[in-house]
Amino acid sequence: MATKHLSIPLFLLLIVSPLLFFSSSLPWGGDDAASWKVPLRAMDLLPLLPRRVAWPLLRSLRSAVDLLPTFVGSASSPDADLEWKGACFHKNTAWMEFHNKSKSQFGGGTLHIKVRNLDCEEEEPQFDQVKNHGVSIFLMESGMIGTLQALWDVFPLFTNTGWGESSNLAFLEKHMGATFEQRPQPWISTINVNDIHSGDFFAISKIRGRWGGFETLEKWVSGAYAGHTAVCLKDSEGKLWIGESGHENEKGEDIIVILPWEEWWEFELTKDDSNPHIALLPLHPDIRAKFNNTAAWEYAKSMSNKPYGYHNMIFSWIDTISGNYPPPLDSHVVASVMTMWNKIQPAYAANMWNEALNKRLGTEGLDLPEIIVEAEKNGTSFDELLTIPEQDDWIYSDGKSTSCVAFILELYKAAGLFDPIASSIQVTEFTIRDAYTLNFFESNSSRLPEWCNKYDDVKLPYCQIKGRYRMELPDYNSMEPYPHMNERCPSLPPYYERTSYC
Repeated sequence: MATKHLSIPLFLLLIVSPLLFFSSSLPWGGDDAASWKVPLRAMDLLPLLPRRVAWPLLRSLRSAVDLLPTFVGSASSPDADLEWKGACFHKNTAWMEFHNKSKSQFGGGTLHIKVRNLDCEEEEPQFDQVKNHGVSIFLMESGMIGTLQALWDVFPLFTNTGWGESSNLAFLEKHMGATFEQRPQPWISTINVNDIHSGDFFAISKIRGRWGGFETLEKWVSGAYAGHTAVCLKDSEGKLWIGESGHENEKGEDIIVILPWEEWWEFELTKDDSNPHIALLPLHPDIRAKFNNTAAWEYAKSMSNKPYGYHNMIFSWIDTISGNYPPPLDSHVVASVMTMWNKIQPAYAANMWNEALNKRLGTEGLDLPEIIVEAEKNGTSFDELLTIPEQDDWIYSDGKSTSCVAFILELYKAAGLFDPIASSIQVTEFTIRDAYTLNFFESNSSRLPEWCNKYDDVKLPYCQIKGRYRMELPDYNSMEPYPHMNERCPSLPPYYERTSYC
């Protein structure tokens, strides 16, 4: 699951979208002055302080995670909470009635929530959803200014600056426990292509610019310590080629390509401004002996110039109802963002999730509200629908859908590396982390090429060929494939512990 070359990935939408709710969350004023709520808190005044005073305080109190709302409940009747004017409900009131009807030690109360003047141009399936399940309520726990401050913390992740790079590193250190130890120079290896073979795997980590920011969020939700991948192929004459899903062509389209090594490597060295860190993961000799190069080339050529696999990208991440969402993110937030984006960018929504969700239901052409209604008719909740495993043989409107890592693992599948259980493996369910933890790779540093990590006193079990910081790949080369692998795995930060044979 890679976010490289993704125009607006779901992870970014989940962070930015809450800001769009501000206009519907402002206090609704009445004639009674008591109904007016003070919109600021003491901490909200920190930005007004001198920069040297305010910024250290803000950094200690806020983080990028504060942008995400917390689901606090659903209203299943005309009664609703707070006093506000919303985009749909133009006048909403709430009050707390304290009493001790339960005869408990501390007493209790009744929270009255009322919404009035519903005026939304919603389609029937969406209105049915509201009538059946009520209105989802989210809490922006840091307040408006705190949330804006958190957005300011996220902004540098996408900037192509030293500030952006250090922000990405700090985010990954804080939220994943990653470390970034500086390697001795030179930071670029002198490579002998005779030592690279078909099937060898490139793990790529970008740490600045827009792709660096996207990959940082992807790493956080999935537990992968790399954000993009590519694969090596040698032809019958020994020429080295690189297969990659997620290459931008002249038209700005993200496609699958097979490029000469020289062209690919020159781009990474001179044109990729995201400061990519790249590690070569050579196949183990025993695995290489199984690798059917002819079949691998046939598969790669059959996919060349096809679109990047947007359709199933997020579904390799979401395997469980609650074990894949970093708090305070949850399926309610995902569903709300999807619903909103379905209205704002319907073509984008169809590409990113609508087609895939239709596949899971066995339907065609339903948009998101209709999908939710249809799922409930079948007895499936929306959060359960998201967890249904992707199938490698699903054909979408633009053909087979493979992200960067799914493309490589499909190639491995074609080359026989998953035999004899290939029919029970759905590689579109694998994240990048799932790929590099497969026990397909060389782990004995003494068998790596002589130029590999030549000037580094830390002998990694793989070859880092580019990058200032030493690349970590936790649990590298540790898992034997098994049927239905990675279809039901949790992935919560910061430890990303997985259950046995999930």
